[in-house]
Amino acid sequence: MVNIMEYVDLVAIIAVLQFLFFGALTGKAREKTGLKGPAVTGNHEFECMYRVQMNTLELLVIFLPALYIASKYWSSLIIAGIGIVYVIGRVLYWRAYVTEPSKRGPGFMLSIIPAAVLAVMALIGIIMSMLGM
Repeated sequence: MVNIMEYVDLVAIIAVLQFLFFGALTGKAREKTGLKGPAVTGNHEFECMYRVQMNTLELLVIFLPALYIASKYWSSLIIAGIGIVYVIGRVLYWRAYVTEPSKRGPGFMLSIIPAAVLAVMALIGIIMSMLGM
């Protein structure tokens, strides 16, 4: 039988594996373009993939703790569902950024909003718990 918390764990590991995938794509872009490390500028194709990787890392710092803390206080299915929106947003962000960077906004919003919602839900849960609610 599946423990409901396992859904949150599944979303978390998918987000981590997604970040590793973006890292591999960044390495592939470096190889394909011939841009030598440690340079991170000088080739548009590489720079776009690199920004996807770095922006994803920047959001993971918010997303993962917020996901787990929120899941302590709210339904794990709801939290996992919000987390899946984040993962989908990251895919949309990646595809847009590497094809037409100016169209990355919707993917970014579908990533930052779920991360922010989870952070707020975590905060509310903590405060309610401290107040005995």
